[in-house]
Amino acid sequence: MKPSDSKPYLKIGDVARLVGVSPSAIRSWESLGLTRPRRTPSKYRLYSPSDVKLLKRARFLRRVRGLNAPAIVQMLKREGLVQPKLDGASAAIGPRLRQLRVKRGLSLGHVAKAVGISLGFLSALERSHMSASVGTLRKLARFYQTNILDFFNPSASNSALVPPQRRKVLEAGPGVRMELLAWGNTVMEPHLFRIAPHAGSGDSYTHEGEEFLYMLRGELQISLQDEEYRLKPGDSFYFESATPHRWKNPGRTETWVLWVNTPPTF
Repeated sequence: MKPSDSKPYLKIGDVARLVGVSPSAIRSWESLGLTRPRRTPSKYRLYSPSDVKLLKRARFLRRVRGLNAPAIVQMLKREGLVQPKLDGASAAIGPRLRQLRVKRGLSLGHVAKAVGISLGFLSALERSHMSASVGTLRKLARFYQTNILDFFNPSASNSALVPPQRRKVLEAGPGVRMELLAWGNTVMEPHLFRIAPHAGSGDSYTHEGEEFLYMLRGELQISLQDEEYRLKPGDSFYFESATPHRWKNPGRTETWVLWVNTPPTF
């Protein structure tokens, strides 16, 4: 879509002066998904008034709150001002959810009510305009009698060695990144969970099996029914998946967790 001449689009130099940051800072924020400017046929960036407003908010968070660029982007995502960029397995969730619903002849309203989410949110998920928390994905998987692993679409067995660039990635709600470390004919389901500050699972959820966690960096607050635990680097944690559980990163830096489910029915 070509930019309309009726809209006051600005080039990056003009935006930098208005916002009070350097063009390189704006390009850095763009690489993290903060803005997605339009492009002219000659590849010049064009920014809208809403882009300028968002960049001013980012500048405020950097100067007043002292946040770095990744933390700024994560905070704006949690505030709903930035939508996560979905690709790979994450973008495939929407069509997969729609396929499951249509195959059963169900309406959006029926599924939304059964799962306990709004019709508009479910519609946005199916169109890959939004991402869902782990808790919501688990509710949808249970409703369709499948598991979250199916959303990765792991069609083939992996080799013994899986380089980082070959991991299957799922963005499970704002600030939660699940990297599948092995798939195929396995009896375990190992992930690397990367959890942004204050991001988490959302609602409590349950499923079949057992879970083992090993903390690599950051902190994790996990609640099992009425008990609450705070994990730090080097801690390991085991629990039965049938116990209602929820979790979040209570810290100010990203948390990394080696998270293993068995059997692979997450």
